[in-house]
Amino acid sequence: MESSASETSAQAQALINWELAASTAARLTPAGPTLGSAEIGAAVENLRRMADISVPHVHNITGLDAARELRDSSVLVVDRASWSKANTQSFAVMLKPAMEKMLEGRRGTLSPGAASVSGAITGSQLGAILAFLSSKVLGQYDPFSALAENSTAPAGGRLLLVAPNIIAVEREINVEPEDFRLWVCLHEQTHRVQFAAAPWLRHHMLDEIDNLSGQLLGNVDSLMERASAAAKSLKDRTASGSAPSRGAILDLLQNPEEKAAISRLTALMSLLEGHANVVMDAVDSSIVPSVKTIRQRFNSRAKDRGVIEKFIRSLLGLDAKMRQYSDGSKFVREVVDVAGMDGFNKVWESADHLPSETEIHDSKLWLERMGH
Repeated sequence: MESSASETSAQAQALINWELAASTAARLTPAGPTLGSAEIGAAVENLRRMADISVPHVHNITGLDAARELRDSSVLVVDRASWSKANTQSFAVMLKPAMEKMLEGRRGTLSPGAASVSGAITGSQLGAILAFLSSKVLGQYDPFSALAENSTAPAGGRLLLVAPNIIAVEREINVEPEDFRLWVCLHEQTHRVQFAAAPWLRHHMLDEIDNLSGQLLGNVDSLMERASAAAKSLKDRTASGSAPSRGAILDLLQNPEEKAAISRLTALMSLLEGHANVVMDAVDSSIVPSVKTIRQRFNSRAKDRGVIEKFIRSLLGLDAKMRQYSDGSKFVREVVDVAGMDGFNKVWESADHLPSETEIHDSKLWLERMGH
């Protein structure tokens, strides 16, 4: 029985060639800003310092005592290729249960050779996506890294700060580097504090991701057909000037069960991103002297994106992520206005306290459910 389970696990891992995904991303990743070795060293040291400085501010703004002790996770300053490799490791953790279930349902119908070919194709495609994303992400809290096979990450996960991208953006919008780096770290460290304040959150997220990916992979025969329809729909809507509500793929890859799973994940991500954005925006010039200039210039960047980038961002749902920031931020602010930060912090007590997508858009419903 053990050997059968082990064999299924190995076959599941073969369905996506994670090493190929990481190497493809490293090969396709666009070059970052030109820096000398001394500049790189100084930037890494400064980012680490800004990450440390930001934690007391997160504590003061959120009132979460978890910000006092963050020793179960780590902060890493990485380049684009390292960010991509870290994400292949996390994706492997997130998708493993769903792929094992899919294989169990297809026992005997998928040969090792077919799985290997499929894994190479999927790995290459994932690598290309990660290469695109690797030049866009400023930072990311990864709560799943400790669960990866042979992981050396601390139990609570790791915060990744992507140095080339932070430097590229601060140069592009011409702002004070230390101010911008602290501003970014305030957002990213908030995610780290969220998971420290709610130790149950990591496995809750994994369960939700497992549920959604199981739904999608369970319908693998129609997945490519629906993805093709999604891409065509996006192209048509882009040509007509109408924007998808969440990103074309998320719009169309939904039966009722998928729709419910996506709704729960959307609500959770809106909460996490919105809360971090509220913390980022709560600072004033006494903490980040040029914060008003940073906000104005950073927010105006989206207007200058090219047509191809806008298409890819929409296809991948990245513009939906920006809406998560605004929807979640509005929810957090409305709740804090009525119940105070202590009242809002009930959200970290259990999964039952998480808002639904409907409640994200109507905070009164969540407040009533929580007794306010």
